[in-house]
Amino acid sequence: MAKGNISVDSENLFPIIKKWLYSDKDIFLRELVSNGCDAITKLKKLASIGDSQIAEDEKFKVTVSVFKDAKKLVISDNGIGMTAEEIDKYINQIAFSGASDFLSKYKEEDDKGAQIIGHFGLGFYSAFMVADSVEIDSLSYQDGAKAAKWTCDGSMEFELSDGERTERGTTITLNIAEDSEEFLEEHTIRQILHKYCSFLPVEIYIETPDKKEECDCGHDHEHDHEEEHKHEEPKPINNTNPLWMKKPSECTDEDYKEFYRNVFMDFTEPLFWIHLNVDYPFNLKGILYFPKINHEFAGQEGQIKLYNNQVFVADNVKEVIPEFLMLLKGVIDCPDLPLNVSRSFLQNDGYVKKISAHITKKVADKLTSIYNTDKENYEKYWDDINVFIKYGCLRDEKFYDKVKDVIIYKDLSDKYLTLNEYLDGKENKDVYYISDPVTQSQYVKMFKDQGLNAVVMPSMMDTHFISFVEMKQSDVKFKRIDSAINDISDNTEKDDEAKKQDEKLIEKFKQKIGDESLKIEVQSLKDENVPAIILLGEQSRRMREMYRAYGQQMAGMADMFKDEFTLVLNSNNSLIKKLDGLNDEDAGIVIDHVYDLAKLSHSPLDAEQMTRFVERSNKLLEKLF
Repeated sequence: MAKGNISVDSENLFPIIKKWLYSDKDIFLRELVSNGCDAITKLKKLASIGDSQIAEDEKFKVTVSVFKDAKKLVISDNGIGMTAEEIDKYINQIAFSGASDFLSKYKEEDDKGAQIIGHFGLGFYSAFMVADSVEIDSLSYQDGAKAAKWTCDGSMEFELSDGERTERGTTITLNIAEDSEEFLEEHTIRQILHKYCSFLPVEIYIETPDKKEECDCGHDHEHDHEEEHKHEEPKPINNTNPLWMKKPSECTDEDYKEFYRNVFMDFTEPLFWIHLNVDYPFNLKGILYFPKINHEFAGQEGQIKLYNNQVFVADNVKEVIPEFLMLLKGVIDCPDLPLNVSRSFLQNDGYVKKISAHITKKVADKLTSIYNTDKENYEKYWDDINVFIKYGCLRDEKFYDKVKDVIIYKDLSDKYLTLNEYLDGKENKDVYYISDPVTQSQYVKMFKDQGLNAVVMPSMMDTHFISFVEMKQSDVKFKRIDSAINDISDNTEKDDEAKKQDEKLIEKFKQKIGDESLKIEVQSLKDENVPAIILLGEQSRRMREMYRAYGQQMAGMADMFKDEFTLVLNSNNSLIKKLDGLNDEDAGIVIDHVYDLAKLSHSPLDAEQMTRFVERSNKLLEKLF
C-alpha cells in the first residue's frame, strides 16, 4: 500500500471544485460517465491498430448503479483500465491530461481523430462535489497488469493499494455526502443521464441492485420479481448513433420529424430543417429546425443544444450560435470547440467565431436553395419565417447580404414579390406599404383603383427592418400609403384663381376646427368619392413606433417625435365643391364631419370624439327628411 499527497499547486483544491469548477452540481455524472466512454473509445482505438486484443462479440457499456441504502453511486466501464502508475499520473498529478497524452502518443495512427470525449484529470474530481469519499478500482488492458485501488476522502491525502477488480476496466464508487442524497434517487440519476448522455457513443445502463419489493408482512419478493423479468433484456438509456451523426442521404423526412418530436417534445411539425455535415475546415455536425414562429418574436426563444463528441454541453450557447438563430431548434455537435475543463463555457476564441459564421452561411444557403428550387413552399413558409429572417438581417449584415435577394413581400393581391420585382418598371424607388389592411382600407382602395401596388408589412419588426434596408440601399424609400399622395393625386399646376379658392377653403376649415397647428392642404385626388384624407409624416411616425417597441423605458423618448399630421382636402370631391353654397351652420356640420371621417379612415376616434360624431350623424339624417 502506498500513501501520498495529491500533486497540485493549490492546497484548497476541493473547495474550489465544489464552488467554482462546475456551473451545475449534476455535471459530476456527465464527467464520470463520459470518462467511461472515453476509456472504451481508447481501447477500441488500440484494438484497431493491433495494440490490444478484444473479443469480436464483446459488448461495451458504462453502467451506473444506485445503492440507495448504502448511500453509494457506482460508475463502471469495461474500457482500457489503468495501472497503479497511470492512476498516480492521471489522478494524483492533476497537471496531466489523460486524453491529451493519449492523443499525442497515437497521433500518427489517428487518421480521423480518436473521438476522445474529455480529460480524465479534473473531470474526475467533480465527483467530490457530491461525495465525501471516492474509490477507484481499475484493471488495465495490459498483459500481466494488476488491479489497483485508489481511495480519497476529499482531503489532500490518498491511498493507493492493490485492487479487487478481476475484469478489465474501471469502477468508480462515490460515497454520497449527506447534502447530496438526492443523487441516490433513481429517477434523479435517470433525468441527469437523459439530459447529458442521451447520445453518447457507448451504451449507458442504470442498475438498482438493492431494490426489493416487500409486502406488509415483510416477505421478500425479490426472487419472484427476478423470475418475472428474467427474460427482459436491459435497455440502454441512450441512442449511440443519433441522427445528426448520419449522412443526410441516410435520413428520411420521417426520421427528422421523429427526432424533432423526441428531443424537443414538440408535436407541431417543423417547417423544414438543415442537416449540417462539415469535415473541413473544422468538424461540425448538427440539425437545425425551423419551427412555426409567431409573427412577433418577443419572448419567444428556440432551443439549440450544443454537444461535444455527443456529450451535451449546454442549451443556447450564444458564442457558437448566432443570436438570431436562437429562434430555431436543433442540435450542434462540434468536437473542435475550445471548451474549458468543465465543458460548460467556451473560451474566447477566434475559432468559435468561424464556426458561428459557417453556421450562419449554411442557414442562408438553405433559404436560398428552397427559394430557387421550391418557391411555392418557400412562400407558404414566409409568414412563419419572415420575422426570423428580418431579425437575422438586423443582427448580422453578412446574413442580409446572403439572403437579400430571397426576401419576399406580399402585395395587395396576396402575391409575393422580391424588392427588385416590386421596383421593376417604376420611375422612382419608392416602396409603398401598409401595416394594417383594416384601418388603412380606404388608402388601399384608392391605390387599387389607380392600379397601384403596395406591400404588406404588419409586424413591429418591419418598422426596424425597412429603416435597415434604406440604410443598405440608399436610393430605396419606404412610404406607408397614408404618408404620401404623389401617385394618387393630379399634380397639374393650378392657376392663381384656383390657388385663392384653395386658401379660402383651408381658412374655412381652420376656423371651424379651431386648431391653428393643424396642417391643411388642398389636392386634386384622382378618387372623386373621397372628401378628405389624413397624411402622417413617415419618419416621425416611424421613430415613435420604434421607441415604443423598446418598451416602457424608451416610451418617453417616443414623445419627442410628434406626428406630422396633415389634413388633405380633395378639390375634386362634390361635397367639398358645394361647401361655398352652404349656410354657416350646415357648412360647420359638414366640415366637422369630413374631418372626423378622415380621421376614422386612419385610426379610431376617442370616446368624446365618437359621441360628437354619432350626434352629428343623427343631425345630418334629420336634415335629409
